[in-house]
Amino acid sequence: QVQLVESGGGSVQAGDSVRLSCVASGRTFSDYDMGWFRQGPEKEREFVAAEMRGGSGIVYADSVKERFTISRDNGKNIVRLQMNRLRPEDTAVYYCAARASGNFRGIRASGTYDYWGQGIQVTVSS
Repeated sequence: QVQLVESGGGSVQAGDSVRLSCVASGRTFSDYDMGWFRQGPEKEREFVAAEMRGGSGIVYADSVKERFTISRDNGKNIVRLQMNRLRPEDTAVYYCAARASGNFRGIRASGTYDYWGQGIQVTVSS
């Protein structure tokens, strides 16, 4: 079993920055693709960003390109999401997720992920 714990959320003003962190435990971190998803009020869960195992690829949702950056520190078993120039529509519960297998084409699909964190709230006020 892999356990994921998010931290770093909170309430900020539009234009501000927030950095989310996700600490993984239980298995070798470098063996997993790591992703971030979010679910806003009355919305479906949507893909935000992901980084493949081995650094073979990074992908972002169109809505966060040029603003968000995903990174990972395999030595510390941490994946981070740096969020800049936040907008009210970024308000959501953010989830860290991990998958042990899968191809790059399906990296955006939540159903391909094996483990999920509990979620952490990010609120952006105008």
